[in-house]
Amino acid sequence: MPGLGDEIVRGRAAEGVWGGGEAGAEAGALSPLPPTHPPTSTATTAPHSTSASADASGPAQVSAAASSPGRPGDSADVVIIRRTLDEIGPVADKVTSYFYALLFVRHPDLRALFPAAMDTQRDRLFKALLTSVKNVDDTAYLTEYLSHLGRGHRKYGTLPGHYPAVGECLLTALARYASSTWGPEAEAAWVRAYTKISQIMIDAAAEDELVAPAWWQAEVVSHELRTPDIAVVTVRPDQPYPFLAGQYTSVETPWWPRVWRHYSFAAAPRSDGLLSFHVKAVPAGWVSNAMVHRARPGDVIRLGPPSGSMTVDHTTDNGLLCLGGGTGIAPIKALIEDVAERGHRRPMEVFYGARSDHDLYDLDTMLRLEQSHPWLSVRTVVALGRGGGPRRSLSGQLPDAVRQYGPWWEYDAYLSGPPGMIRNGVDALVGVGIPSDRIRHDSVEELVAAGD
Repeated sequence: MPGLGDEIVRGRAAEGVWGGGEAGAEAGALSPLPPTHPPTSTATTAPHSTSASADASGPAQVSAAASSPGRPGDSADVVIIRRTLDEIGPVADKVTSYFYALLFVRHPDLRALFPAAMDTQRDRLFKALLTSVKNVDDTAYLTEYLSHLGRGHRKYGTLPGHYPAVGECLLTALARYASSTWGPEAEAAWVRAYTKISQIMIDAAAEDELVAPAWWQAEVVSHELRTPDIAVVTVRPDQPYPFLAGQYTSVETPWWPRVWRHYSFAAAPRSDGLLSFHVKAVPAGWVSNAMVHRARPGDVIRLGPPSGSMTVDHTTDNGLLCLGGGTGIAPIKALIEDVAERGHRRPMEVFYGARSDHDLYDLDTMLRLEQSHPWLSVRTVVALGRGGGPRRSLSGQLPDAVRQYGPWWEYDAYLSGPPGMIRNGVDALVGVGIPSDRIRHDSVEELVAAGD
């Protein structure tokens, strides 16, 4: 596309600042890791974590994300860009398909960076591009979001030279489907925005390459089947893996190359360096079924860099209110261990939700932790049945159960579980008086995309 190549060449994007080297929830070579802004907090993240909308399954969400009105203070470029987005909104599925067709025909070498099946990947890259250009005026957000993507893309083998190829195909697709608003002025605005976007990602990747590998090899050392469809998998990375309790990583199995899914760490950092994950196999889930039903000790998986900000603020004495639904109890367990290791006795209230008593697969562990730490209280909430197992067992939905207790205004809240639970939980917590900036969870889009 005229102009784009010149802009990229004038920047460092074509200067080889990347010296080589290589986001559960992204599935393709250039697909985004979940945005870190907003991180894991506030009710406004509910329409979020694994791409740019609450549902990463289809082009309809791209349309919804694309058609947003202009805002006071927008630059001239952003005003022009938003007009383009408004025009392509109704045909976003066609724009996405055309974009990928162009990319793979013009640059067939890039096809190898994407998974063989594009169904889960289809609109993720395009959605990330639209999210970025819409926020091109917000330098702080853009830098945080894109730096995260740039670092995460190293594991796919993304190189600086790939960015101009993506940009050219993006502009060609826009010119075809935004014919009413497209012209030299619009093209120039998009070129400037895309040049800024790609440079941030390239610089972040180059900086990260100096201090971290693109991915880690990790050997499975134990595989414990807790239920017919839930396994606790423990792995040993081939080199030190720094992370914080409450974070997650992306996992690729040898059986499905280039297909990555997000899983939370189920324990705080350990002295032996081992990492544990709680994985539930879901219908047609490539990575989850491989991890639960196929992985065995001795198998080697790959890990992307750690991510997520659902971490404990150790600078405050606030209590911790934790809601964990299903395998979402895994990062909650890590948070408990983190608080215990600090030796600072802060009240910690945990609500462990499941569909039935049978699904409380990690209950024994949670009760042992409660017995060891007097500042910890564990309640189970079972949706179906009476929840008759342990003491302080409740029936119903997790957010409703939390409303029965409190007050919670002196607590920081942490939520982990299915997307619906996160959304309802945020609403419930705000409703009982917890400020939205003290509610932490990983973005909902990310949870949707990690669903298999």
